[in-house]
Amino acid sequence: MTFTWTLWLALFGLIFGHGLPGAVVGGITGFIIDSLRKGQRSRVTPQAGGYISPLFNVLGAVAKSDGRVSEAEIAVAERVMQRMGLEHEQRKQAIIAFNQGKQPEFNVTLAIEELRRWVGLRRDHAFPVLDVVIETVLAEGNPPPEKMAILRQLAFALRVSDMELMALMAMKGYAWNATGYSRGHGPYGGNGGYVPPQRNTQGPDPYTVLGIARSVDDRAVKRAYRKLISEHHPDRLGDLPEAMRKQAESRASEINAAYERIKAERGFK
Repeated sequence: MTFTWTLWLALFGLIFGHGLPGAVVGGITGFIIDSLRKGQRSRVTPQAGGYISPLFNVLGAVAKSDGRVSEAEIAVAERVMQRMGLEHEQRKQAIIAFNQGKQPEFNVTLAIEELRRWVGLRRDHAFPVLDVVIETVLAEGNPPPEKMAILRQLAFALRVSDMELMALMAMKGYAWNATGYSRGHGPYGGNGGYVPPQRNTQGPDPYTVLGIARSVDDRAVKRAYRKLISEHHPDRLGDLPEAMRKQAESRASEINAAYERIKAERGFK
């Protein structure tokens, strides 16, 4: 907690409030303001390391959701631990959480709720979390409905729309199959609707990456780009591990590349 307002208002009270009594009143007022500001920051800023157990709980649940945990899914969990630079105790914590998540009786909704509380109002923290889970969902190629159901439940809890989830999947080379999407199941169901990588030499479909239809006007394109790049910019990620920051940098590069392709196609600046 910082005491900026406490010091400034105490000084103000000392100068303009008749000496020591004014300084005391100003200091108390400033302390209250500093305390309120700290409380607001704690509600919107994730606590470092608080995501490890619920995140790896979810990875374990995703891996087990189709009946078995494959070597590819275990390898993804190992790579995530390495990229995050987890220390020995954190690594043990992650392994325990992964093993808990793959138990048949494990309630993945509780872990998702923990991640929702950890992310709080920071949507820019939601996307790196989803990136990691998507990597496990796609570990064996075309994801089955069970894995997609958990991923979409997580996205819904983190206030990430289906369109935004489509964009994240598109950045990894997966396309959306509209005929495979079941809206009747709501945010927790459906058969996924994703098909294997459709990436061409130019990358994924730029309109899917920006989460817009090809029929929108230029103004809508610019608006979608500005919104996405502001939410995905790595400079906003605060205390997240370097690995997640690098994922955000890669995601921001995909968004910029998609926007440049659309600009070139449409001929606007």
